Amino acid sequence: MSGRRSLVWLGLTPEPERELPSAVAALRTRAPDAGALAREPAAAERRRVERLILHGTERGWLRYLAEVADLVTSVAAGTSPGDPRAALAAGEVVLDHHRMLIGLPGSGYDRTARDRSALETAVRTLRASAAGRPGTAPSAAAAAPETAASAERRRVSPAAANRAERGSGPPPATAPARRRAGRPWATGSPDAPTHPAPDGDRT
Repeated sequence: MSGRRSLVWLGLTPEPERELPSAVAALRTRAPDAGALAREPAAAERRRVERLILHGTERGWLRYLAEVADLVTSVAAGTSPGDPRAALAAGEVVLDHHRMLIGLPGSGYDRTARDRSALETAVRTLRASAAGRPGTAPSAAAAAPETAASAERRRVSPAAANRAERGSGPPPATAPARRRAGRPWATGSPDAPTHPAPDGDRT
């Protein structure tokens, strides 16, 4: 059984198999814009990845990812043309893969140490370039509150969102929670009807 092909590394391949072919094809063809890439190079890259996963070994897979790392770092360093967005997408996928190797048996994590270090630098550079702020990388943690706020705005009415932006009145989340008897609207809600209630309904 010692000659049997080890399959444990295949647990890390789904995301690279899905994300890498189109990005790597763009980098190999030196396309300035991944959107302008013809379909055939991406299809050929996908076939190569599938062959490696179905019939290859972990060593062969890591050699392929080393090629991808070289493409990414050369674009980040400016020594090779290519779409920075494709380089960033490929770099993030390979870097995540190499970090997760620490949980697998064998020497894969140690063997990818050089590529991991180079990719960390390249990804920082590409993120900073994408953000238009040389020398600084956009932080996912810093972006999270903005994303949450955008999602919250989509859940409230336009009137409430506009009022909160102008600073007039409480934000939607702090509207009083008590309700009129027999009415579905919270008191003070911007969605409540604006016509006066009948005399018999006043409290």
